[in-house]
Amino acid sequence: MSLRLNCDLGESFGSWKMGLDEAVMPHIDQANIACGFHAGDPLVMHKTLALAKANNVTIGAHPGYPDLVGFGRRSIKATADELKAAVLYQVAAMDGMAASQGMTLEYVKPHGAMYNDMMADAAVRKTILQAMAEYHRPLVLMLQSTPHAELHLEEAETAGIKLWFEIFADRCYDDDGKLLARTKAGAVHTKDKMLAQVKQLKEQGTVTTVSGHTLVLRADTLCVHGDNMDGVNAIQEIRELISL
Repeated sequence: MSLRLNCDLGESFGSWKMGLDEAVMPHIDQANIACGFHAGDPLVMHKTLALAKANNVTIGAHPGYPDLVGFGRRSIKATADELKAAVLYQVAAMDGMAASQGMTLEYVKPHGAMYNDMMADAAVRKTILQAMAEYHRPLVLMLQSTPHAELHLEEAETAGIKLWFEIFADRCYDDDGKLLARTKAGAVHTKDKMLAQVKQLKEQGTVTTVSGHTLVLRADTLCVHGDNMDGVNAIQEIRELISL
């Protein structure tokens, strides 16, 4: 299985700093860059794009709900038109800023609560697919790999959108294919379990669920997190593991 590494970056805002973007960027393939609604600002966006360009990293827009205080982790009950416009606005901003540096935006990965709502609610997912279908050029949608991948492929095909399925390196999976709730013990893997999960995915195309069941998941890209040095070190080991 050929896997790419993706990471959420560009999430600082003004004098508030988050993440170790400079340390992470050399080890990943895809940068999901915040668009200013849940995190990021114009200068951070510009600098993060430049950093991605210097490291030959593919860039994606990482739109979220307009919720800087809650870091986009709170659901907002928007109408379909409001949600569609919010996605288009953020994608267009990232696309334009990328073009100004001679770069090409390749994909979209919603952030936080918007991502969770997209996976849990078919109506939200349909609206995001419609927003991307209305964009002036094709972009890929990145979404979580689940046992419902075939359904999601059908939905995307109807909208004329290509999908990339992602798996989370550091999260435990529930038996239904969803991520185990963070409120439950073992929801976030230790480093050893994380590396074991990546190795299993790479070699067998499966993950082991919280109850010990084997779950087959389609995967194009692996989400990693590098907001601390332990995370950055783990990313380097994952990079070596999937390159074998």
